[in-house]
Amino acid sequence: MRFRSVAGLLAALPAQAMAQDVPPPETTRTSIAPQDGEASGEPVPTRGSENAIRQAKDAFGFSSGKETLGLYTTSNVRGFSPVTAGNVQIDGLYFDQVFGLTNRVRESTSIRVGLSASGIPFPAPTGIVDYKLYKPGGTRTGTALVSLNTYGTVTVETDWVIPLDGDRLSVGAGVFHAMEETDDGTSNTRSIQGVSLRWAPSPSVELLPFWTRSKISDDQRAPRYITAGPYLPPPVPTRQYNGPEWATYESTGVAYGLVSDVTPTSSWRIRLGLFRSQLDNDSDYAQLFRDVQPDGSARRFLIADPPTQTGSTSGELRISKISVEGPREHIVHLSLRGRSRNAVYGGAQTIDYGPVHIHDIFDRPKPSFTFGPQSRDRVKQWTGGVAYEGRWEGVGALNVGIAKSDYRKTVALPGLSPIASQAQPWLYYGMLIGQLSSSLTVYASHTKGLEESGVAPDNAANRNEPLPAILTTQSEIGLRYALTPGLGLVAGAFELRKPYYNLNRLDHFALLGDVRNRGIELSLAGAVTPNLNVVAGAVLLDPEVTGEGVTLGRVGPRPIGLPKQTVMGNLDWRPHITPGLSFDLAVTYNSAIMATRDNLVSIPARTLVDLGSRYRFRVAGRGATLRVKMTNLTSEKGFKLQGAGAFDVIEGRLLTAYLSMDL
Repeated sequence: MRFRSVAGLLAALPAQAMAQDVPPPETTRTSIAPQDGEASGEPVPTRGSENAIRQAKDAFGFSSGKETLGLYTTSNVRGFSPVTAGNVQIDGLYFDQVFGLTNRVRESTSIRVGLSASGIPFPAPTGIVDYKLYKPGGTRTGTALVSLNTYGTVTVETDWVIPLDGDRLSVGAGVFHAMEETDDGTSNTRSIQGVSLRWAPSPSVELLPFWTRSKISDDQRAPRYITAGPYLPPPVPTRQYNGPEWATYESTGVAYGLVSDVTPTSSWRIRLGLFRSQLDNDSDYAQLFRDVQPDGSARRFLIADPPTQTGSTSGELRISKISVEGPREHIVHLSLRGRSRNAVYGGAQTIDYGPVHIHDIFDRPKPSFTFGPQSRDRVKQWTGGVAYEGRWEGVGALNVGIAKSDYRKTVALPGLSPIASQAQPWLYYGMLIGQLSSSLTVYASHTKGLEESGVAPDNAANRNEPLPAILTTQSEIGLRYALTPGLGLVAGAFELRKPYYNLNRLDHFALLGDVRNRGIELSLAGAVTPNLNVVAGAVLLDPEVTGEGVTLGRVGPRPIGLPKQTVMGNLDWRPHITPGLSFDLAVTYNSAIMATRDNLVSIPARTLVDLGSRYRFRVAGRGATLRVKMTNLTSEKGFKLQGAGAFDVIEGRLLTAYLSMDL
């Protein structure tokens, strides 16, 4: 038996032990096979089948269409952002994301950590965001969807698959348009298009080109609240926008590329991904209420940006050699990754409108802005490496790899000579997997990586300034236990270390020390009964900041924005008496999080509850799905963090309904 990767060989372990590691059957945009518990012959339109609770293999993070769940998101994995760090892949190949993939070309998004990252050569310390592309199938199909919510948002979207040459060549296309209203009273218009193509000229060759574009217009910028002392802001208005009508965000994001897969023989596999990702901001503003007092008095600041652009060309070439000797399989990967990123930013103008109350209506006319010169940032990086994956049937697996990275960055600030920096570190990883029984698998791993640290936030004096790349490390141990053939438990302990950037005493976003995140994570996912699925998990985190800033009392020992405990549970139940009907429940608890550098202000713990239902039926012989969901069922109030000491309100109770239909 031969395998494409350790993910494949893990899937070949006894089904009871690895039931949650086996990938779902290949699906297309508008042709998804019925899932367990569905009535035979029941219509299953694509959008109605996007049920994250039933599709997720673990509790660490998964999204499909409008459905999202998990302990982690693309902006937070074990306390850090894998997107900011540059740990994004498309179908397992390196992608430097400036603008991400939209649902028009993306089938799903998975967060890969621990054992779920075992089949990925050169994993990253801060986890991996793995996009799975849609693959148009060989049957002509289409789906239309209309959605609305109690805030007033209306969306219309449609997707098509058109075979051009049977299963050899097919094209998929989709469009999305929304007029969105939000809890803070702002609104915007969003239009998205996407096209994907699948060409398989022979059984050993597959080419997947894609293109997607998103245009955001008239996006009003909600204010951020920054208090004058160690306290949270007073109650702020909801469903009411008091800012200037002319302060809108306008942007165009584009992503396109090609994934190719060639297997010239059963022992060789060649994969190539080439991608372009670009975001052009034609207009952008930031509204800040600074020095907010308990009575709501403050000073209003408005920051206006000239047009800015960021773009990146990236990709990966991977050549894999597979050999088999009895019960053992060996895979050697040669990989070359590269990227070229350019950014134009800065030149903003700040206006101080003086003392106001946060409830005051702003009716000033649009001023004539005088923008300053802009900065330019350029990054070129190449990483070449070799990795080995080995599997011994009934015993376990070994993954190891080493890579050399050449990182070069040039920053051209106005009035100054360009500043160049570079690094050529050796990077490495290793994972050992042991199969102790037909139900129990254990693992241990260590990874060292070179990651980006993002840009300075809106409330920083050096707003939007790109930050330097940093070396990070992660160590972890864990296990997976099959409670039943369809229900799997994952438990692990990890430690991550990296430099800590945040606001300093001069409000510059700068290096303040080091941060170490230790934690324990738990995941329970799968089918409890043929009609009940569960996805539940917990993260118990012990984050700590160290360094001179902490020693001198300028920085608190806990990093900003990280809860010590996160617990979530999701249920999906299909009653026997009504085929096509299901109910779902989601409960998420986050403990208090530190909100300021000095640890004097925290956002209290809160629990959010979501309740939903979907019904699948037929109209004129065509499959349809009605989906209704109430988020924040108890209308929990509170704040969310938008940078150190900067706050915004969380979304209140919201009822959303959509109807999808096969065309």
